[in-house]
Amino acid sequence: MLDESLLDSPEGLAEADRRALLRGAAEAGARVRTAARHAAEAGVNNLKPDGRPRAVLIAGPGAAATQTADLLGTLAGAGSPVTRLAPTGVAPAPGALRWELPGWAGSVDLLLIATPDGTEPGLSLLSEQAYRRGCTVVAVAPADSPLAEAVGGSHGLFVPMATAPYDQDEPLAASAPGVLWALLTPLLALLDRTGLLTAPPEALEKIADRLDGIAERCGPAIATYSNPAKTLAAELAEALPVVWTEGVSAGPAGRRFAAALAELSGTPAVVAELPEALAAHSALLAGRLAAGADPDDFFRDRVEEAPALHARVVLLRDRPIGGLTAAPAARDLALTHDTPISELEPEAGGELETLAELIAVTDFAAVYLALASGA
Repeated sequence: MLDESLLDSPEGLAEADRRALLRGAAEAGARVRTAARHAAEAGVNNLKPDGRPRAVLIAGPGAAATQTADLLGTLAGAGSPVTRLAPTGVAPAPGALRWELPGWAGSVDLLLIATPDGTEPGLSLLSEQAYRRGCTVVAVAPADSPLAEAVGGSHGLFVPMATAPYDQDEPLAASAPGVLWALLTPLLALLDRTGLLTAPPEALEKIADRLDGIAERCGPAIATYSNPAKTLAAELAEALPVVWTEGVSAGPAGRRFAAALAELSGTPAVVAELPEALAAHSALLAGRLAAGADPDDFFRDRVEEAPALHARVVLLRDRPIGGLTAAPAARDLALTHDTPISELEPEAGGELETLAELIAVTDFAAVYLALASGA
């Protein structure tokens, strides 16, 4: 059950936020600036690569590496394939995970290692394997971690992860807002130097500014009725989020939102891109999850009986390709099946800015849902 009164209690939210998730979301802009400074101090802005890499391989544990690879692959487009190296192992513990380079990887490829931990022996071994193959290695991880020494020994480039003092208080959630921006920002700066995407220092500063603006609009002191993130969290209480995205940048934002909902609040969600989402989820909206599927729900005992789970569409939009939009058809489908719909569309700006806004608002929403539901 969602405690909606908690949403409008900044003191209560702060007390419930044992993992510093709200603080991480509020300080995302500052984290981007710190990460950009660390990248510059490591020499990223002075790199002069000899052309683009043939392929970009990304390794790291859990959602942090998955989402980083998804975002970079989307932004890079078809310039060079971006592939995440999935780990193997008997458990998700750092010591149990192992990564392997593909057989074709060699001197014309780039290996990026992104981890909020840095103690994984498997990543140190991967760095050594890449060095023997001739791959260029760049890693972002906490300073003074074993991985930093391994990358240095393999003649790779190491960028210290931008961390905050409270990161050490509790185990870091892979979907925590601060983790994403701390890992992603140096890699954006790096791939800008290779020509795979456009993210010069001024673009990173615009990302930080946009994140600061969202923190002001969605912060805990802003009442629910004028706070888009709190409003979305309240709307998703006791609902199955059906996340539909439209526009290239909205895709990874929607997938991150679904992952954050699952990890932070224990809320399952499904996600798909328009227009294919309409066919993929039509039966879902017409089934027992539709809002009108249980006519007796109105008469249930509100105290003794748990509410039925119903779908709610969350539409994330950002510049549909070619100006064509399936949004009207999406609204019609939801309306036909008595399914409520929430919509988020960023303010105008560059691709990185609008992407940052979609991620920031949904990050805040996932955090509020987690705190108000006692997760």
